[in-house]
Amino acid sequence: MSRRFDKVMIANRGEIALRIIRALREQGIRSVAVYSEADRDAPHVRYADEAYCIGPPPSNESYLNQEALFEAAHRAGVDAVHPGYGFLAENASFARACAEHGLVFIGPPPEAMAVMGDKLQARATATKAGVPVIPGSPGALADVEEAKKAAEKIGYPVMLKASAGGGGKGMRVAVDERELTHAFSLTRGEAENAFGDGTLYLEKFVDRPRHIEIQVMADQHGNVVHLGERECSLQRRHQKVVEESPSVVITPERRQEMGRAAVQLARAVGYTNAGTVEFIYGGDGSFYFLEMNTRLQVEHPVTELVYGVDLVREQIRVAQGEPLSWKQEELQPKGWAIECRIYAEDPYNGFLPSLGRIRRLRLAAGPGVRNDMGMAQAYEVPRYYDPLLGKLIVHGTDREHARLRMLRALREAVVEGIRTNIPFHRWVLARDEFIRGDFDTRFIETVFHGVERSEDPDRDRAAIIAAVIATHEEEKRIRTPEGNETAMNPWRLLGRPGAEGLEP
Repeated sequence: MSRRFDKVMIANRGEIALRIIRALREQGIRSVAVYSEADRDAPHVRYADEAYCIGPPPSNESYLNQEALFEAAHRAGVDAVHPGYGFLAENASFARACAEHGLVFIGPPPEAMAVMGDKLQARATATKAGVPVIPGSPGALADVEEAKKAAEKIGYPVMLKASAGGGGKGMRVAVDERELTHAFSLTRGEAENAFGDGTLYLEKFVDRPRHIEIQVMADQHGNVVHLGERECSLQRRHQKVVEESPSVVITPERRQEMGRAAVQLARAVGYTNAGTVEFIYGGDGSFYFLEMNTRLQVEHPVTELVYGVDLVREQIRVAQGEPLSWKQEELQPKGWAIECRIYAEDPYNGFLPSLGRIRRLRLAAGPGVRNDMGMAQAYEVPRYYDPLLGKLIVHGTDREHARLRMLRALREAVVEGIRTNIPFHRWVLARDEFIRGDFDTRFIETVFHGVERSEDPDRDRAAIIAAVIATHEEEKRIRTPEGNETAMNPWRLLGRPGAEGLEP
């Protein structure tokens, strides 16, 4: 039985909060934003129908504070909660608590989240479902001696991983026993600090691996479909930075094979709503289950553009009890999409976070260009959260069309007042390896050694333009108007405000 939501709270911030608000508005559903004191002037707060402050800037006192979130939800009188990604999006206890508070959690059942959130349980479930998994230790490792014995059976190199890990934390590669011994205590300590759980296990390290993920969507009526693959191999410190769909290495036959495996796994855990099954793809064409992300992915727009769907809208429909909008045979990829994650970080200085106020913002535009941004002109980038500002996404008829379109869009985008990684993205997309599609998850780590200012021709051009503008503005400031001492700015004469900020 379906129910229609009247009002939904977004338990998140930034660009994903804006993305969800837009999807709600298109369905006539009122949106409720929450914000920390640091985000009081953030775009998602201004764009929502209602907004409630939930605490001080630190995320554990605001966006991770379940008590504050539920208080806001009850004050606003919402029907459901959308968690976005990050924060509490994959927290099974939060999903259960939503039900206890009479709220619909727009995501999978907590039971499925709990199974897939534990990597050891997830591996066992995938094996039982007939999904190939990377050879590894049979269970949790008690100590370093047990790790050594498991590594001997598996064969070096091995990947030491935290069972509760995610986001690139709690992972280390060891090529021999000495490295494994050194990595064990470091990885366990990192896992305990990051996740409160120091449980470790081993997996065989796949040489020159690619990171391929399959988008799945399931409703409450037993329907499960996949929406092809996303190529997510371009990573820095295990964090994805450039994603595309489809992948240059996946054939239509392999796409169907991997898609069937992802659907089998979703069915095995009684999954509903949006999810992503991640695979390691070997140079020989083999693929192995890595993990399942039980939420909407940051990179979901490339799938939307290639398949002509709205995944967030579908999440909301499914959570209301409605059947899926599409059948598997209707989902056919068209064209190519590329996404670049735009971070507030300095590629000229080791990607250090770049804080400050955005003095000027010009977003790329034109055919096939999409901006999913959480920033605006005059926005102050806070130091408390991930420095992701948003995503620039393009769609083209084929991969080269999309690549050239992205390069054009990256040159159009202007963010002044802080540093961003836009020059880094131009460097990536211009590399021969990217053009050929010849890369793996270690490409950036092994090839990229920092953006040199001399490699960024736009910097010199921008400096010249800035100098010309500054000179022109100074001349206007000291020039005496002829015949009218109160000459009005031509923008005011036209009744148009100046650049007051980004209209979300």
